[in-house]
Amino acid sequence: MSDRAMQEPTLLLLTALADEPRHGYAIAREVESISGGRVTMRTGTLYGALERLLGQGLIEVREEQIVDSRLRRTYGLTPAGREGLAAEVERIAATAHEAARRLGVSGKAATA
Repeated sequence: MSDRAMQEPTLLLLTALADEPRHGYAIAREVESISGGRVTMRTGTLYGALERLLGQGLIEVREEQIVDSRLRRTYGLTPAGREGLAAEVERIAATAHEAARRLGVSGKAATA
């Protein structure tokens, strides 16, 4: 992983796979849930991103099976993916902590 911040789709996809392996449709639903409905991944975008993450070694195919005459792949995090996600969580938490400190808020949303 680089020292750059993860793009949101990568963060959401890795988060969707952090607790258990999932197949494509389940990943898309989980991303939508994690983002509070703000992010909906279209099929082409989802599978393009999964291929990119496979190529980067952040996820792996855990299982392949034929369902209704179609190949269904189940994806999971690799150790590198888990490590990268954990590093991003730490980076985001540190940034949020500093923002809260500068706003003078602690554990509650800032109000205008």
